[in-house]
Amino acid sequence: MRIAYSVYNFPAMFSSKPVIAVIHVEALPGTPANRLSLREIEAKALREAKIYSECGVHAVALENMHDVPYLRGSVGAEIVASMAIIARAVKDVVTVPCGIQILAGANIEAMAVAHAANLDFIRAEGFVFAHIADEGFIQSSAASLLRYRKQIGAERVQVWADVKKKHSAHAITSDIGIGATAEAVEFMRGDVVIVSGSVTGEPPQQSDILEVKQHCKLPAYLGSGVTADNLPSFFPHADGFIVGSYFKVNGHWANEVDAKRVETFMKVHQGMSKDEG
Repeated sequence: MRIAYSVYNFPAMFSSKPVIAVIHVEALPGTPANRLSLREIEAKALREAKIYSECGVHAVALENMHDVPYLRGSVGAEIVASMAIIARAVKDVVTVPCGIQILAGANIEAMAVAHAANLDFIRAEGFVFAHIADEGFIQSSAASLLRYRKQIGAERVQVWADVKKKHSAHAITSDIGIGATAEAVEFMRGDVVIVSGSVTGEPPQQSDILEVKQHCKLPAYLGSGVTADNLPSFFPHADGFIVGSYFKVNGHWANEVDAKRVETFMKVHQGMSKDEG
């Protein structure tokens, strides 16, 4: 095992196993599905942020999920500007940490937005190694991303890195397990490792979580498919839970946020936390 430069590059953001709720930002100006003005998109994001805050989640993360089909590896200035405006508005109405992901693999842009909007973390795909996504070849970005973070003075912004990312083919790294991939995230100065299923809404494999924990000292967060029903089975092994689909009406990511589902999940989480404590 390679020796990482540090176990944690920043002070711990959370005192316990956090629940991070995802705000799926509506299709932004210039994208094929855009139907709303930026003001309307911002208002919807703020409504969701307030619901999540009132239900007691520990953090929120914005994602431009409705911008399909996604650009590969970078996005236009209009997307960066829009996400910065919306992110800053959300950050101003919640008291919990906030983060952002810009699809697909637009990690530099996400870092710029996080810095401008005073966010706390970005979710990065393609941080280490490379993979084939439905957008095409996604190259690793750790070196350029962390140098850019240093150059703009955004070193407080954490990097949460997906490993063996969902909606992607990993044949080119089939001889490198998910544990070794997570180890590389730690070596390359990432802050959190994200383990997911193969598609949105599908839970990770328990074996993948355990392998990551065996090879990497960074927190391991689950990035897809966590529900109130399966949370008890994942809780002992994971360090945090990024939840999007389950919090929506009928558990589908494109629907409205369902406050009752959020409340149900948080009650289960609170119970598990008390039992573990």
